[in-house]
Amino acid sequence: MASLKEIKSRIQSVKSTQKITSAMKMVSSAKLRKAQKTIENFFPYEQRLNGLLGNFLSAEADSTSIFSEVRDVKRVAIVVFSSNSSLCGGFNSNVAKRLSQTISTYQSLGREHILIFPVGKKVAKASRKLGFEPYSDFEAMADKPSYTAALSLADDLMQLFLNKDIDKVELIYHHFKSKSSQVLTSEVLLPIQLNKPTKGTIALDYLVEPDRQTILEELIPMVLRLKIYTALLDSNASEYAARTMAMQIATDNADDILQDLSLLYNKSRQQAITNELLDILGGSFK
Repeated sequence: MASLKEIKSRIQSVKSTQKITSAMKMVSSAKLRKAQKTIENFFPYEQRLNGLLGNFLSAEADSTSIFSEVRDVKRVAIVVFSSNSSLCGGFNSNVAKRLSQTISTYQSLGREHILIFPVGKKVAKASRKLGFEPYSDFEAMADKPSYTAALSLADDLMQLFLNKDIDKVELIYHHFKSKSSQVLTSEVLLPIQLNKPTKGTIALDYLVEPDRQTILEELIPMVLRLKIYTALLDSNASEYAARTMAMQIATDNADDILQDLSLLYNKSRQQAITNELLDILGGSFK
């Protein structure tokens, strides 16, 4: 059995750790409220813009775009979102695992034809472990989501697609649903799927200037840029939610450990007092 001094030292150590996890939980919770408000305010805008695109396409059955061109995949880009720091449960490890699974589906292309765009230090490290050098450095975006940075990334991807340097773009990110629920999501960004009107759909008669194709060519890049930014906001809010929950669990676990240690300390102290009394009583009969 450990000595009273050792138990007391461990109790102090657990208390110190608990103070740290509790403080981290409060900080993450404050950041989560801000990130959640941002994504909740922005998400309806993205949905309405997607709806506008869908309604616009329903009035133009033969609409096409260079960004909807489906080609044989010879080179693929994978944009994957993680955090820059740890202590957020399985948030980063799940992203790394999904990245590995996605890469395995494109193994036949060869490593040189798989481009990794890691948004976050943790997934950049994971991609290097898998033998892939990141296409560029996007770590700053993970800490401070910026529309300008997201726009730049989206424009780079669109230009690569236009130049036929890549034939497909996939996104991997956590979709924020609530504080306790973040869904790891994989989806295709490019080529964009232009949903054609189904039979029986009422076509909306838009008056368009200068012409439908010009508007479509402006609208689709805007939708793609907003998708990258939304994925960035989603991932950011999910990170803070995951860290808040992880620190809450750690704090609760510290409470359980402290209860066990306190019980052990009291038992050990009682045993020590009993032994001392026995020694005294035993000495009095000599």
